[in-house]
Amino acid sequence: MSSLFRAQKRLAAQILRCGKHKVWLDPNEIGEIAQANSRQNIRRLVKDGLIIRKPHRVHSRARCRKFQEARRKGRHMGPGKRKGSANARMPKKELWIRRMRVLRRMLKKYRESKKIDRHLYHELYLKVKGNVFKNKRVLMEFIHKKKADNARAKMLHDQAEARRTMAKEARIRRNERLALKKASLQKEEPIAQESSA
Repeated sequence: MSSLFRAQKRLAAQILRCGKHKVWLDPNEIGEIAQANSRQNIRRLVKDGLIIRKPHRVHSRARCRKFQEARRKGRHMGPGKRKGSANARMPKKELWIRRMRVLRRMLKKYRESKKIDRHLYHELYLKVKGNVFKNKRVLMEFIHKKKADNARAKMLHDQAEARRTMAKEARIRRNERLALKKASLQKEEPIAQESSA
């Protein structure tokens, strides 16, 4: 049939703007299609529905989606499916970069919201770079502990300062009392000498 209607298929393909394999000729109307030997006749047959363009073949992704869903759960990912080394599949450097960015972003946020001052920020920034914290939780716990220690140290310093101030004031008062007592004794001595004379 293809050799008989080669010209018709070629003309129909040009009119329908598709490949020759996409052209469908009605097998029940072979005589009428064989008579058509011009573009005008072919257009008329297309209009009548004796020649049509076949629909696109569906390339279904259903199986692919199902497989990907299974892989997300960890199926088909065992040792037999792996081609590269662990470092090739997920580079250590990439993990390091991600961790650094996460921790530095967190430090920046804490500094901007005034949870930490710039001195503590700088100290923690260097610790992050030195691989001290493995995740955000550890860094957060360290910050809370450090802030508590700083607050306690400040409180102890303030208490010591208050004690020093009180002791200094007490010393000054004592010296004043002693000076007054000494002055009063010196006044009383000449009076006692006069009375004895």
